[in-house]
Amino acid sequence: MNTELPHMDTSRRDAGLVRTVGTWGLAASTIGVVVGATIFVVPAQVAANIGPYAPVAILICAIAVGSVAICFAEGGSRIPSSGGAYGYIEAAFGPLSGYVAGTLLWISDVLASGGIAAALADAMVTLLPQSMKAPAHAVIIIGTIGGIAIVNVGGVTRAMRLISATTLLKLIPLVVFVIAGLGAMHSGNFQPSAGAGNSSGLGRAVILVLFAFMGMETSLCASGEVLRPERTIPRALALAMGSVTLLYIGIQVVAQGILGPSLASSQVPLADAMAHISPALQWLMLAGAAVSMLGFLTSDILASPRILFAFARDGLLPSVLGRVHTRSHTPQVAIICYATLAAVLALTGTFAELAVLSALATAPFYIAGCLATWRLVRRGVSQAGTPLNFRWLGIATTLGVASMVALIAFAERREIIGLFGLMGCSVVVYLAQTQVARVRAATRKRA
Repeated sequence: MNTELPHMDTSRRDAGLVRTVGTWGLAASTIGVVVGATIFVVPAQVAANIGPYAPVAILICAIAVGSVAICFAEGGSRIPSSGGAYGYIEAAFGPLSGYVAGTLLWISDVLASGGIAAALADAMVTLLPQSMKAPAHAVIIIGTIGGIAIVNVGGVTRAMRLISATTLLKLIPLVVFVIAGLGAMHSGNFQPSAGAGNSSGLGRAVILVLFAFMGMETSLCASGEVLRPERTIPRALALAMGSVTLLYIGIQVVAQGILGPSLASSQVPLADAMAHISPALQWLMLAGAAVSMLGFLTSDILASPRILFAFARDGLLPSVLGRVHTRSHTPQVAIICYATLAAVLALTGTFAELAVLSALATAPFYIAGCLATWRLVRRGVSQAGTPLNFRWLGIATTLGVASMVALIAFAERREIIGLFGLMGCSVVVYLAQTQVARVRAATRKRA
């Protein structure tokens, strides 16, 4: 581990990386992370809380996360560095804040990645004999995560091709769902049920939908490899989040229009809705859920290891994690370590409780990102040409911060305690690490 903890500039942090990711590649990566397996089940959960008013909740959440996305686009256009928002949180508030925010991000990402890999394996072994399920479960997890990691070590261009392919494959069944379902809807299924639309139900529904919208921060972790970032990052985020919003509203409306009151009790709402039209479409939705999980993993294993890489380059983790492959120009050690940890988590459980903490941990990270961007704009910081310069950034910052504070407030007490406990532990680790570095530096000078 490095003995000093410098406030590093991004050019040094990203040295050795190649900027090849364009607008479509970054947008595909963002969609790949955001549109995960959640959308295949969340329509039922939202409908159970507020019935046919669910599209309103989706729109509210789109505005909330869209406000955060605007802040991240502005910040990313000013400091496009590996680690994404970690880079401009660190630049705005200093190394301690950056370390805490980056820790929240990579821990929540690896927990989500492990949980989704486990869920993918669960889905794929359902038809196997009981005696074969356990070994097959392990093989699928190791093979899937290991294979994606190998592609990523081979180069960011290869990784982006894989992401583009899986993103297209996951979107096909969702688009088919909306198009095929439009003609099968019944107007009577949009009548509100008793109790739908009450304030407590709306609050729970908003939390569920916000979880489904989260993930853009992960794709931005590869900002150190984005071509013309001051233009690419804002365009990619606008394209990705706009597309996701329209898709989510379409899915919710179609699911409600086909299933009506039964939507709230469905375990696989998209598949159940398509069963009313064709068994083949039902199977397409089930396969789509598996592909969607795979798509999340391809995007996450590209982006999230860059946080570890950035930490190592900044002296906050062992320097070996900051190495770049001489031929592929990828942070191969960080990728391998991250993938290994995700595989271990997937092999040891489903992490249902940890998944909630994973999503909740994103809220303070979003808050820090919004406030950091606002401060960088006030200070006129820009390291990549002309930045976005969004005119109503103050409004976006206010909406983004307020919505994330509300999300934390909606959580259970034990979840909030766990969140602040994680943040406290990261502060202690950082301070201890800094003290050790200072002692080593002093010892070296005396020697």
